[in-house]
Amino acid sequence: MHVAPVRLEGRLVVLEPLAERHADGLWEAAQDAEVWRWTHADVGGSRAAFDAWLAQTLEEAGEGVSVPFAQLAPEGDPLGSTRYMAIRPEHRGLEIGHTWLSSRAWGTGMNAEAKLLLLRHAFEELGAMRVEFKTDARNERSRAALAALPARFEGVFEKHMLVRGGEVRDSAWYAVTDDEWPAVRVALEARVDAFLSG
Repeated sequence: MHVAPVRLEGRLVVLEPLAERHADGLWEAAQDAEVWRWTHADVGGSRAAFDAWLAQTLEEAGEGVSVPFAQLAPEGDPLGSTRYMAIRPEHRGLEIGHTWLSSRAWGTGMNAEAKLLLLRHAFEELGAMRVEFKTDARNERSRAALAALPARFEGVFEKHMLVRGGEVRDSAWYAVTDDEWPAVRVALEARVDAFLSG
């Protein structure tokens, strides 16, 4: 399972390999403080912090540690980012994470279609056997979104991470396997169709 940068185009969102050209648009989208409430870092707090995040993300991409994407509105405006990470080719598994999206894109179907594009590529093109997700156990919005995919809740890992200068985070873990993917795909396609027709 070789995970390479790829452009994934939907009707509500376009995912393209994250690059320097996305910096200014993503910096603007990152100014939404609500986006960072439950994340491990606030990259919207200062341009220096944002630039450091982007540089580290691109460095990890260059090393093959992760495959980051810019999330774009159909007209091309960058509204967030997501990535394949914790890539385990020998076990045909990976994680979708480090996802953030400006609140002006919440409720638009962009997140649902982004997950559809990423999961479809992982299972149908890359041959993944398992795709994982994790979020702060207190992040009810994110947990509801994962349950709605539907991804299967696997439990809470207590004291899983240190975030935001040493705060202890419990992480809620979710997954979709290749056996579950056909039903998840049908559910996600129906949700995207509902956004487009509504």
